[in-house]
Amino acid sequence: MNYYGVFGNPIAHSKSPLIHRLFAEQTGLQISYEPLLAPLDGFTAAVAEFFTQGSGANVTVPFKEQAFVLAEQLSERAQRAKAVNTLKKLADGRLLGDNTDGAGLVNDLLNNHVVLAGQKILILGAGGAVRGVLEPLLAQGPAEVCIVNRTVEKAEQLASEFADLGHMTAAGYDWIDTPVDIIINGTSASLSGDLPPLADSLIKAGDTVCYDMMYGKNTTVFNQWAQQQGAARTLDGLGMLVEQAAEAFYLWTGVRPNPTPVLQQLRAQL
Repeated sequence: MNYYGVFGNPIAHSKSPLIHRLFAEQTGLQISYEPLLAPLDGFTAAVAEFFTQGSGANVTVPFKEQAFVLAEQLSERAQRAKAVNTLKKLADGRLLGDNTDGAGLVNDLLNNHVVLAGQKILILGAGGAVRGVLEPLLAQGPAEVCIVNRTVEKAEQLASEFADLGHMTAAGYDWIDTPVDIIINGTSASLSGDLPPLADSLIKAGDTVCYDMMYGKNTTVFNQWAQQQGAARTLDGLGMLVEQAAEAFYLWTGVRPNPTPVLQQLRAQL
């Protein structure tokens, strides 16, 4: 039996234990996966204790940056993200840190037949969620990725850090009003029912695709706005959650699960 879990604080709400249990059932692997509540000032000690027996762990808020520092080896995408959401114990006992969030986003978009290559993509926000997805997103070859943030300097800093991977620009919300192909909401505004101050003209009716990294039982405020402006499609972040978990499961086990039935089951339970 291999032991896995997810570190966070709070953690009781996490859907990861259910997702990985369903992956294990689907693939026939015998694993244990538990929610792991780490003290806010005791993450390092909690990780050390877990990995005396554990094989791998996911990491969620607020520990992703601490996990980045703790990991003794880093994947390229984790180095770029400067955050780790997946830890794996290597054969020599060292901890590998990876970040599967961006792969989760890209895979979900591609699963939904959203074309990324050659497209103009607007990303709202310049925090950790956005940083974590930029490397895999740019690897798809979009024509441009524009980071939009209330504090323009943060957007500009992020754009400059990733400029070697593709055409990156930065803007404030009041700078942009011409239509784009894809808008990705990487802010947490939807959690509080708020909408970033977006120009309605950003959406080309029947053409623009909008994606909210947040999700809920009901359509998020951002996606409601997008639908009102005639967006071709709106998607939420539940698929990203399942896809990033599938990427972690594959990293740990070498077996790639099928996320589709798991996503359908989670959607039905919302």
